[in-house]
Amino acid sequence: MTPPTVDAVVIGGGPNGLVAANALADAGWDVLLLEANDEVGGAVATAEVTAPGFRTDMYSAFYPLAAAARVIGDLDLAAHGLTWVQAPKVLAHALPDGRAAVLDRDPDRTAAGLEEFGAGDGQAWLDLLEHWRRVRDPLLDALFTPIPPLRAAARLLGRLGAGGLLDLTRLALLPVRRLGQETFTGEGGPLLLTGNALHADVPPDAAGSGIFGWLLAMLGQDVGFPVPRGGAGELALALRRRFEAAGGQVRTGTRVTSVLVAGGRALGVRTAGGETVRARRAVVADVVAPVLYRDLVGLPHLPAAMGPALARFQWDNPTLKVNWALRAPVPWRAAGPVGAGTVHLGTDLDGFVDVAADLSVGRPPRNPFLLFGQMTTADPTRSPAGTESAWAYTHVPASMVGDRAALDRHVRRVEEQVEQVAPGFGARVIERFVQHPADLQAGNANLVDGAINGGTSYPHQQLVFRPVPGLGRPETPLAGLFLASASAHPGGGVHGACGWNAAAAALHAQGPWRAVRGRLTRTAWARLLPS
Repeated sequence: MTPPTVDAVVIGGGPNGLVAANALADAGWDVLLLEANDEVGGAVATAEVTAPGFRTDMYSAFYPLAAAARVIGDLDLAAHGLTWVQAPKVLAHALPDGRAAVLDRDPDRTAAGLEEFGAGDGQAWLDLLEHWRRVRDPLLDALFTPIPPLRAAARLLGRLGAGGLLDLTRLALLPVRRLGQETFTGEGGPLLLTGNALHADVPPDAAGSGIFGWLLAMLGQDVGFPVPRGGAGELALALRRRFEAAGGQVRTGTRVTSVLVAGGRALGVRTAGGETVRARRAVVADVVAPVLYRDLVGLPHLPAAMGPALARFQWDNPTLKVNWALRAPVPWRAAGPVGAGTVHLGTDLDGFVDVAADLSVGRPPRNPFLLFGQMTTADPTRSPAGTESAWAYTHVPASMVGDRAALDRHVRRVEEQVEQVAPGFGARVIERFVQHPADLQAGNANLVDGAINGGTSYPHQQLVFRPVPGLGRPETPLAGLFLASASAHPGGGVHGACGWNAAAAALHAQGPWRAVRGRLTRTAWARLLPS
């Protein structure tokens, strides 16, 4: 039989793969998306795993980047069933002494709360927000578009001038600990910045952590931390419905085992069932880079230095996640976390440094930093009235990944941390469901050993260094193959930019300058990864 042929095959139905598929279908291409799991979504999925009637987001849950980035916003997913909802408060950082720093949806309320931690800190927060509003649109365009973002950089320069652009560059390099010290007199503001920075894996005293804390905190103040009504999986289903409405095809339960290569070009894929699918124009891979290059393509098809470059690829820290069905709301010691969708807890400002140091040397943190989600608070459809569907995740050293006994001990430590700021929490637990790092990978192959960001966010693996030193673009050494996963620039987070950039690169490769562009791309790879 003649193998089926389409314009493009998209490997993987996570948010980046779905965005890429939508973009190509919108361009009139015949697109087939192949997903290994029984449903699309990747790390955007919801299930009942704790108790009947309690819906749990299995991986990601809050989506400020999706709300702010034009990539997903411009897809008009409301027309395909998606509704965003928010908790009354965006975020709180709960301290054991009964205090809490609160990021409220109202900037003035956030400022008033921070003023209680330090004189002048409320105005300092509002000044940060005003600066954010000046740079927001061109900055997000610069962050989410392929390198080099020339147009966005020109717009930033026009708004800020040379001096302002230099200040922004310094901010991008600052450790978040130093940013907090320079900006605030009390600990409330630094707690909000640092907790948000540790959504990535850059330590609080390391260069580059400041931009993560500032970006996520300002997004929280700007657009909040929205969630899809009904569960994270509703975002994936809306993307799927939109793609199919545009003429795209989805096949779930179909694992791709190899990319077909001949003459330095990707020609299609082969599935675990032995089927071959040909691609006339492109193969777009929402697959983490080491798996794509080593396993699906094979190093013999790539420049000789790709192997050593991948050997230096650094994963982000493994993740341990605990999910609970609660018979009543969380009994917080402080008033601040009541009504907050996201709560940070487990450590103070100095403790952030201790946690990062423990992870760096391979020790399980004695006082782990937790990201805690109150999902029914954000979306009442997640559990029966008067209850709460909640989860917390924390990071563990890579040495713990295969040690289930050590991980189970760490789960007890996690619950002790929650109990410290919410006495009586344990008595409200109906059921608990634990996801070890290996469980996260079993549910989503891109989450290798529970790494949720497709590779570290340290500066040495960002921009032109992501996923390996090269162009920082979705093009690969093979013509017709485009990297669309979080291993590509701009990295982790549900924003869809990795998929959008890959689709745009595939479309541009078909344009009038495709031969020149292809030669330039291959020349750059040849120089950076010499054979």
